[in-house]
Amino acid sequence: MIMKAVEITSYGAPEVLRLGERPDPVPAAGELLIRVAASGINRPDVFQRTGNYPVPPGASDIPGLEVAGEVVGGDAKELAKAGLKLGDRVCALVAGGGYAELCTAPIAQCLPYPKGLSDVEAASLPETFFTVWSNVFDRGRLQKGETLLIQGGSSGIGVTAIQLAKAMGATVIVTAGSDDKCAACLKLGADHAINYKTQDFKDEVKRLTDGKGVDVILDMVGGSYVAREVECLAEDGRIVIIAVQGGTKSEFNAGLVLRKRLTITGSTLRPRPVAFKAAIAQACLKHAWPLIENGSIKPVIHSTWKAVDPSEPTGSGAAKAHALMESNQHIGKIVLTWETK
Repeated sequence: MIMKAVEITSYGAPEVLRLGERPDPVPAAGELLIRVAASGINRPDVFQRTGNYPVPPGASDIPGLEVAGEVVGGDAKELAKAGLKLGDRVCALVAGGGYAELCTAPIAQCLPYPKGLSDVEAASLPETFFTVWSNVFDRGRLQKGETLLIQGGSSGIGVTAIQLAKAMGATVIVTAGSDDKCAACLKLGADHAINYKTQDFKDEVKRLTDGKGVDVILDMVGGSYVAREVECLAEDGRIVIIAVQGGTKSEFNAGLVLRKRLTITGSTLRPRPVAFKAAIAQACLKHAWPLIENGSIKPVIHSTWKAVDPSEPTGSGAAKAHALMESNQHIGKIVLTWETK
């Protein structure tokens, strides 16, 4: 059987994303098969398209790290062990293959939709929630009563981090690139928003914290930001780097790291083993899913695009969705939708 999929035909601009055909994937042991209703779009997909994010060994070369849809395949006994069956609707974190009509996923990385959510909303959850939980709460050890600085508060990661951190009792400061984005972050619950194009976040953080500094920084920039972040951390503060959009080289005052007992850490989620991601999935199910179901946290969807769109030269809306992400004009998540059979 043949399915439709959005392929990276060569490394380059968004137009290299074109609708193609691939053989239907077959779930291996410990996996299930999802008929995809919606696929989340994430910054790593853009990096993969431009040749800057290698596909992990054994993963599909089709982009896409999160999907939502109907379980249509998998070993019945393995599904039953996870409390699942054919016909259930799940969202899943995957190592690749998400921009397709069908996608395999490790059963341990699949979660039921939070009650009341649509396919599009469910597809917007796995990559950002897994990433935020793993980095802000596991690596960053954010605690109730502490202060978190989020670099890029209006991104998919940012809107998730704002809401989760607030729900866990933290004070949240964000940076964003426009007054409108800052206003959107405040509306989501951020305590303070800094327009990094008109204000120096280091000076603003010191002012807002009466010189104490913040306890945790979620950094998606790297580069020259790290030096200023070291200066605006409180004693025993932690920086967690999850992307390096500003470059891989950083110079900072190592003496401050010593004197303030700082931790600078980071991670990438995609190449980690299934067991590691399974633990994050269970933490999200326990801590985050109830907050979504009771309305404390809401998915933030900026726009949806048709994965199969004959009106587009590429056959898909994926190219325009990627162009939007690269423009940085969005607030929240961008999602591809598939016509389900």
